[in-house]
Amino acid sequence: MNNELLSFKKSDPFTMGVELELQLVDLQNYNLAMESKDLIRRLSEISHPGEIKPEITLAMIELNSSIHESYHTLIAELRALRDIIAKQAAQTHIGVCGGGTHPFQQWMDQRIFPIERFTNVSEQYGYLAKQFTVFGQHIHIGCSSGDDALYLCHAMAQYLPHFIALSAASPFHQGVDTAFDCSRITVISAFPLSGTPPWCLTWAEFEAYFDTMLHLGIVKSMKDFYWDIRPKPEFGTIELRICDTPLTVDKASDLAAYTQMLACFLLDTRPLLSRKVYLTYLFNRYNAARYGLDGILVNPIHSTRVPLKEDILNTCIQLEPYAQKLNCEIALEKIRLSVQNHENDASWIRKYYKKFQSLNDTVRSQAELWSNPYSSIYS
Repeated sequence: MNNELLSFKKSDPFTMGVELELQLVDLQNYNLAMESKDLIRRLSEISHPGEIKPEITLAMIELNSSIHESYHTLIAELRALRDIIAKQAAQTHIGVCGGGTHPFQQWMDQRIFPIERFTNVSEQYGYLAKQFTVFGQHIHIGCSSGDDALYLCHAMAQYLPHFIALSAASPFHQGVDTAFDCSRITVISAFPLSGTPPWCLTWAEFEAYFDTMLHLGIVKSMKDFYWDIRPKPEFGTIELRICDTPLTVDKASDLAAYTQMLACFLLDTRPLLSRKVYLTYLFNRYNAARYGLDGILVNPIHSTRVPLKEDILNTCIQLEPYAQKLNCEIALEKIRLSVQNHENDASWIRKYYKKFQSLNDTVRSQAELWSNPYSSIYS
């Protein structure tokens, strides 16, 4: 067994960090701009918090926050990073925006970022690598042990449709309205190692599973698993990977805080795990991606079907004491209001497309929204 690859690094419980995959766009036509190498070079020459890295194709960058205990310090850092990135991008005559997909880019036009890992992904997955020009938010939550990380991966499975619907920001793809709130998820699902982690409840079981996959030559590291949620032993976290990149860093911070509260609630109350949750997992996942906040949630354990909005609002009630404990009541209230007002980023994008009847102008509005700290997402 390769213990060096899979040793779980203990971290402070409920600390959090965020990764955001961002779109680089041409300020003339608002198509994707393959300018990440130049932008990353410029950003490397100035001091900034967090980390900014390349992503698989040249029209993307990845923003990584530092580790945070507090929602308030996270949102402050993400706002500072946004301002720095927006300023440097403007000086290179490109825009930056959120959203889970670019509405009208053509995947065959994209180019792979020239580093070994991305080249290997391209060789392994062929055209899927360029189709992977989609944009997600990943949320890390610290765990004190590998066993706790695996517990959270399975306990959160029934809540992942919440995150799909709340973060959905990809209604348009390849130039058409897909009728999905989150079309990005269909691209992720094409990969053979996507989906959910195996039913391992102890870290020893997971080590044995990983060792088997390694021995069979299927994976080389945890990066090769594209699960919706996965343990990250080298960081001592779980990594929730199901969200679209929101249109604003404030929304990204709210989603991170929702994850933090939920993790705290689950590890405090320790509801009994049941493998039955996976009987309806793919249906619930699809339903949330297709219908967003209009979706339904099927609970195979209790044999119930409830509106997804209702399930999120009920969960918000359960999370209130944890919001107080973690000092993120503001984030919980913003999540609650977005559900009550039936507003996610997919609805914003469709609203602006209806206003302009132009995907180019819609992307322009997305870029303006992302860069402008005074913009209101639903004005």
